[in-house]
Amino acid sequence: MENTLNCEKLRSAEEAVKWIQYGDQVLVGGFGLCGTPFTLIDTIAESDHARDLTIISNNLGEAGKGLGKLLISKHIKKAIGSYFTSNRDAVKAWKSGELEIELIPQGTLAEAVRAGGAGIAGFYTKTAVGTKLADGKEERVFDGERYLFVRGIKANVALIKALKADTMGNLIYSNTARNFNPMMATAADLIIAEVDEIVEVGTFEAEQIVTPHTYVDILVLNDRYEKIGGEYVERSR
Repeated sequence: MENTLNCEKLRSAEEAVKWIQYGDQVLVGGFGLCGTPFTLIDTIAESDHARDLTIISNNLGEAGKGLGKLLISKHIKKAIGSYFTSNRDAVKAWKSGELEIELIPQGTLAEAVRAGGAGIAGFYTKTAVGTKLADGKEERVFDGERYLFVRGIKANVALIKALKADTMGNLIYSNTARNFNPMMATAADLIIAEVDEIVEVGTFEAEQIVTPHTYVDILVLNDRYEKIGGEYVERSR
């Protein structure tokens, strides 16, 4: 979709991903394939610029889709997240030693990112107490209950997906595609937001805005995928 509005934050996907450096930690929004910044991911996969990345995301997409493309293109060194078995390529890469994996329970991951964005160093949770995920972690007792200490998560870059932006960079999301995206938009040094449409300032009601423009550094227009039947499908090129 072509943008004809004056938007200072708008860049091409190719320009945007050049800000990602070798070895960066990168937060990536999405739950399964819902709320995934496909255009940005594809552009990284096609480049040789940023490799040895640590990806922090709920999962690694599916085989050949979403973050699954970055896995195939060998851009990912380590994955931090909750559910990787939806992508058989991730399991194969881990078994062969090509991919490091750090598992974090889903709710803990969400709270760790929220804490990082809020400037909170860490928090205690009962989740994972007594399991292998607790090995080597600090533990304390509160009111007779055991808790694990979890560090807040911040990253070098966050790649997020929103439905629309206005020309200042205020973002609104589409239903459950909101998932991890808004909290990740607060928890990185550089926020790159992929959107389906850019509109004039004033188009959104104030209460519609989920991510204020002050968090967003770069906007990229999704020009590769169209939504058909509730799913994003890559256009023929």
